[in-house]
Amino acid sequence: MKANLNLGSISGIKIKIHWTFFLLIAWIVFYELKHGGNTKSILFNIAFVFAVFLCVVLHELGHALTAKRFGVKTEKITLLPIGGMASFNKIPESPKQELYIVIAGPLVNVAIAILLYFSIPFKDLFNQNFTDAYDVFASLSFQNFLFFLLIVNVGLALFNMIPAFPMDGGRLLRALLALKMDRSKATQIAASFGQFIAVVFLLIGLLYKPLLILIALFIFLGAYGENHMVQQLTLLKGHTVEEAMLLDITTFRPKDSIDCVVNKIISGTEINFTVVEDGIVKGILIHKAIIENSNKNVLVEDIMDTTFKTVQNTDDLKSIYHLIYNEKQVIVPVINENRLIGAIDAINLNEYILLQSKLAY
Repeated sequence: MKANLNLGSISGIKIKIHWTFFLLIAWIVFYELKHGGNTKSILFNIAFVFAVFLCVVLHELGHALTAKRFGVKTEKITLLPIGGMASFNKIPESPKQELYIVIAGPLVNVAIAILLYFSIPFKDLFNQNFTDAYDVFASLSFQNFLFFLLIVNVGLALFNMIPAFPMDGGRLLRALLALKMDRSKATQIAASFGQFIAVVFLLIGLLYKPLLILIALFIFLGAYGENHMVQQLTLLKGHTVEEAMLLDITTFRPKDSIDCVVNKIISGTEINFTVVEDGIVKGILIHKAIIENSNKNVLVEDIMDTTFKTVQNTDDLKSIYHLIYNEKQVIVPVINENRLIGAIDAINLNEYILLQSKLAY
């Protein structure tokens, strides 16, 4: 089962929905049936959830389209039961650019709330006595639908401004700090503050609201992951691919048998390989594809990946980091004048980062 379901793309940005989102729909149906709901109430609540997540998509598109203006590509937007997440191919170098990108998301929710405010007949909602007002708000009407959607958008704008990674407020705090100090240090401070907030949410969740425990975990891990990535990228800054690449690598030709590759895996330590013909890279061989086809009478060219990317030996190592960890290319051929001279993968990149961290102290 695929983890994500593709919903299409907008301006070249893929919109995906995580399979756990459907657990939320199932929970709504279960909750309504348990509490005496009917088909109308179930459909009303499901439609409301989809409307909320449409607002979440628009929020993330606010980030993505603003990022696009600064040359930052958004690979995809993923919808989760607790919200949405835009995946950028890099962090903008300029703190001001990051500030604009961050603030664009909540501003979309504010704009939606303002539009809803002028679309709702508030006199009909609030010019009631207490009993009548309760009946009005309890009804499954379209004006209630819009009113609750307005409240949610205000809530999304405010909640996202909590200064904790990976929420917008944490990124905004980092951008403001980075105006006055090194980006790495700014990230450390913002991440630490975010983890402190996560601990507070965890304690409150244990005492009162169990849902806050999930949010606390999301914030804590998000803050840790963001800080970890930025610190690693800082260590790679100013270094080239040539400094970290593997030189003694095994290559195969397109017409080689898969048996030759399997024997090399068994007898050595390499698991991913580059396919070369006359010094020109033709493809890459991924461990998973090799194992899945190890019992077949096939050639290397039948299972090699031809959608790979290559890098020059003089390229910045930071670009390799994004290629390996964001685009998930497990081995990256290194070329010079269009001819293979080496390769780099996650293992030796991590080893290089570890060595640089030791040299930094």
